[in-house]
Amino acid sequence: MAGEVASIKKKDKLVTSILFWCALIVVSSVYTTTPLIDVFSDYFSTTRTHAAWTSSSFSLFYAIGFLFFGPLSDRFGRKNIILTGLLALGILTPLIGMTDQLEWVVALRGIQGFFAATFAPTALAYAFEMFPKQKLVTVIGFLSFGYVTAGIFGQVLAGGISNYLGWQSVFVVFGLFYLITFVVVLLFLPRDYKRFKYSGLKRYLYQITTLFKYRNLVLCYLITITLLLTFVGMYTVLGNYLGNEPFQLTETEILYIRAFGFIGMLLSPLAGRLVNTFGLIAMLKFGLSLSSICLVLMGLSSSLYIIIITSILFVGGISLLFPVIMLLIGEFGGEQRALASSLYAFILFIGATAGPLIAVILMSIGNYMITFTVLSFLLAIGIPASFFIKYENASYS
Repeated sequence: MAGEVASIKKKDKLVTSILFWCALIVVSSVYTTTPLIDVFSDYFSTTRTHAAWTSSSFSLFYAIGFLFFGPLSDRFGRKNIILTGLLALGILTPLIGMTDQLEWVVALRGIQGFFAATFAPTALAYAFEMFPKQKLVTVIGFLSFGYVTAGIFGQVLAGGISNYLGWQSVFVVFGLFYLITFVVVLLFLPRDYKRFKYSGLKRYLYQITTLFKYRNLVLCYLITITLLLTFVGMYTVLGNYLGNEPFQLTETEILYIRAFGFIGMLLSPLAGRLVNTFGLIAMLKFGLSLSSICLVLMGLSSSLYIIIITSILFVGGISLLFPVIMLLIGEFGGEQRALASSLYAFILFIGATAGPLIAVILMSIGNYMITFTVLSFLLAIGIPASFFIKYENASYS
């Protein structure tokens, strides 16, 4: 009996580790071109606005993909959809590094983003169906940590590969990661056998529109769209900011500063304890206020140390906001929790699509201070919205 229990625990740890790795490596592709905007601008002899589409096209089709692969996984199975996405990514991703035309990079990034959307909504449903309730919090915690950590991991890994091997190698390396991950998932992730009645995409989209009748959900979605918009927007500007006067840092030094963001991400696993102590809405207001203030300070400061500290705190605030918003949407979604979560992911990455474009446009018509201040204002819109969200706190330990 003891041996059987130990075997189950070992299997659960393996599956949790695989899901965490998939979350980390798949979502990292959202951020791989964030440190490459200037590289693309120079290589293709184009503007930074045009180069920013290598990031925005991915995010746009990534968001659209969430609306498709949720219902498709009901019909064809969770593991099958995850495997399809990983195989497609393994084939498509290296092709991006083999083209010499920016238009093809943008187009292939869009297709890559669409297939990357196979994982997030499917993995959440897979976890709910494959794990007992008492283990579910831990598994979802690792999934969420993978998503959040990808925001820095993807940038640092892509930037490092680009610095030493060239930007083309970034996509070759990630393609290999996806193919290896495909084999691991195929061999070690247990197959799900539960299937659900497929009511059709039209009905699915209609059900999503009904969610906008609920004020609390609408307010949460308003805050959601600003999260990755400001996160990706900030990092799009940061590299250029630090590479010019008065800092004139090298690409390697900028890479180290991006890596410091990992420190801020440590707040994400602590979200449950903080929420239990202070409440969901209090943590929502705190995260929004902290990140908004840090964006302003980054634009105003001429001290590299203050910029590093405020960038870490900004990431910390954003990392805290992700699980808080997910918990609120899960609560407010009720029986339509899966639909509400899919719409959350869609809106989140619509914001990620707009982030680099808005940041680059602001830079072209203003300066760093104006850019960071406007991004701060966009994030701060969520602060008054949070006062109108009505919620009775629950325990999330």
